[in-house]
Amino acid sequence: MPAVTADTLTLPRIAIPDPAVAHPRPVRSVTTAPAGFEGEGFPVRRAFAGVPVAALDPFVHMDQMGEVEYAPGEPKGTPWHPHRGFETVTYIIDGVFEHNDSHGGGGTITDGDTQWMTAGSGILHIEKPPEHLVVSGGLFHGIQLWVNLPRDSKFATPRYQDIRGGQARLLSSSDGGALLRVIAGDIDGHAGPGSTYTPITMIHATISPGARLELPWRNDFNSLAYVLAGNGTAGVDGRPIRKGQLALFGDGDTITLGAGTSQPLAEPNLEVLLLGGRPIREPVVQYGPFVMNTREEVVRAFEDYQAGRFGVIPAEHLPHTN
Repeated sequence: MPAVTADTLTLPRIAIPDPAVAHPRPVRSVTTAPAGFEGEGFPVRRAFAGVPVAALDPFVHMDQMGEVEYAPGEPKGTPWHPHRGFETVTYIIDGVFEHNDSHGGGGTITDGDTQWMTAGSGILHIEKPPEHLVVSGGLFHGIQLWVNLPRDSKFATPRYQDIRGGQARLLSSSDGGALLRVIAGDIDGHAGPGSTYTPITMIHATISPGARLELPWRNDFNSLAYVLAGNGTAGVDGRPIRKGQLALFGDGDTITLGAGTSQPLAEPNLEVLLLGGRPIREPVVQYGPFVMNTREEVVRAFEDYQAGRFGVIPAEHLPHTN
């Protein structure tokens, strides 16, 4: 798993929360992501399936893309498509992905990089593997997360953030047994590079076999832990979790994760994506690529898209004609 790595012995360490005053979050549920396909046919796991919308708030949707070893000619992406009313966060662990949009944003991301696109008032974009990867094939593994926007930011001007893996804030657990990559938000006073409309925290944690990770967590945020690889436990009561499962935590101000002492040969550590955010607590009406507050706003989004108000596909990305 080539996402950014580092020697935890050289990194700032997160102190163990004081047990005398800490309120550990219990595990409310563990759900297993069903498999499906997205875009032109690349495999995904629907990470939030079976979890109540209110418990996810401010998050809307998340796919684990891959992990898949493509043969030559097999890599796939998405065609040009619209979005309005939320932000898409694409985090690549293995492989390469390209993004282009109708507001001039774009770039290539690879091991540990993140593309953060605020769709806001409306945007067209495309995500696909570069041509050389289509030709050669190779490993592909990543995450796409949808973060809701509050009502007063639904029509914000679209923007694009290109966050290199080296920009993530790297931290260590108190005993050096876990590496934390803070992509957005703040943990124990250490902030990640992502700029967000909705206050959230997004961390990729790698926990060594047998190690335990205890973190302070804002009590006004929800708390989710999605297992990217390996197996272990969640919560102080040691609820078993494994690859493709999502642990939803209840109220409190600390979270606990532990890696199993025995891990699969191809997945030597417990890899977890930690998510938390301050709930928006507004109505959510999602239909396809639009996340709005009312049905009427979704209808308007379709009308605006069909009228060409989301911008145009840049000329250099139009299909070539003879």
